[in-house]
Formats: sequence, structure tokens, C-alpha cells
Amino acid sequence: MAAPSALGVRTRPITVGEYYRMAEVGIFRPNERVELLSGRILEMPPIGTRHGYTVAALDATLQALVDDRAVIFCQSALRLDVFSEPQPDILIVRGPIERYLDAHPIPVDALLVIEVAESTLPHDRGEKLRAYARAGIAEYWIVDLVHGHIEVYTEPDGDRYDARRSVQRGDVVSPHALPDVVLHVDKILPGSA
Repeated sequence: MAAPSALGVRTRPITVGEYYRMAEVGIFRPNERVELLSGRILEMPPIGTRHGYTVAALDATLQALVDDRAVIFCQSALRLDVFSEPQPDILIVRGPIERYLDAHPIPVDALLVIEVAESTLPHDRGEKLRAYARAGIAEYWIVDLVHGHIEVYTEPDGDRYDARRSVQRGDVVSPHALPDVVLHVDKILPGSA
């Protein structure tokens, strides 16, 4: 799976197991925000106030609406494959919660993956979207704080999604797996865009 470079040398992807061993031996600083995607360790930017507010609003709203029909993780790991374990802002997975005592959720568990994007918008629409699609994540939302809307991606096909729609302020949106869970976009997005 190594990729050739322009110099003829190859890069070697890091596996999830190696990533965890690196953390165990202290290669990462305490509280360093990193995630593994496509065999590469990515340093994530600090969480800004608008991002933090939006994640908290989503989490609180979804916890109240979903109840015990699914499990909601906030900024926790999702193992996509042997080379990728991102930490989506919100992850709704099949229950019961006890099934995740010894292992992180995997793609077949995922009902909805949500990323809140401001400084990471190009990454969330690019490499991360492709990784989620390749893994078969059925539904992926990007809460776009830059433009003030929610992008809904469904129907994964290879490294892309065949269906995309934009949900604006004043609208409502529901996950396909939980159609009675209705979110008002205005209650999720902070202030004016």
C-alpha cells in the first residue's frame, strides 16, 4: 500500500496498531489532537469556540432525540480500516453501548457520521469524505460553519458519494436511519454565518 513519490522512494502508511503503540510510548504530546487517516498522522487544529458550541449543540440535541435507540459518541474514534481511525465530531452508531467496551465502532455500526467544519472544511470535503465513502459510511454530514449550512452525503460509491444536498437555515434535517429525529438547522448553527 506504499505510494511512490516523485523521487522514486515510497512512503509507508502507518497502521492503526502502530498508531496506538506510538501513543503508548509517548510519541504524541499529552492532549495532542491527532488522528490517523489513510496511513498518515494528521495534526488537527485547536477547537474554536464556534466549533465547540456547534458540537455541544448537536450532541445535546441528538442525545435528547435519539434516546436509547442508538449510541452517540462525541469526538471519539471510528475504525474505518487498518490504516484509518478518524475521530468524527459526532458519531451515531447501533447499540447497545456495551458492544463498544472492547472495540471502537466500525463502518457497519455507523448510522451517521458528522464533522463540524470551519478551518478544516477543505479536508472534510476532500480526503475525509473520500475515506468515509470508501469505508461505506452510509450517511455523512458536514456542518459547514463557513457558509452556514449542512451538507448531507449519502449513497457511497467508491471514494465518493452519489447523492449530496445542502440544508439551509430555516430548514430541518433527519438522518436516513432515524427519520423521526428532526433537527432544526437554526438550533445547530451558531449565530449568523
